[in-house]
Amino acid sequence: MSVKKLTELAKTIRSKNAGTDKITFDVIFRESEAYELVKRSGALSRGSVAQILKIDPARITDFVEYDPAYAIKFTILRERPSGSPGDGDIFGAQQYAPFLDVEIDTNA
Repeated sequence: MSVKKLTELAKTIRSKNAGTDKITFDVIFRESEAYELVKRSGALSRGSVAQILKIDPARITDFVEYDPAYAIKFTILRERPSGSPGDGDIFGAQQYAPFLDVEIDTNA
């Protein structure tokens, strides 16, 4: 099996606030080939996102493969509202890190 890390295939991997109670993630690709490869591999799906983030799948409110932009987008419910006591990432901008090392089967 030949693998590449998601960071080798994606142009952008980011997270950010989507209101006070959600964080949204964007994985954006430069070309359709890399985008289609990741889609076919199943490495980013509702189930895999829940596993990667170690969350209950019910916390994933949206999961979209947006073909026109070569983007995979998903949104999760926060454990606590942004800026509330105990919130370690007010802007939700540091939640994407677990996706940097995701391996993609290039034979998919």
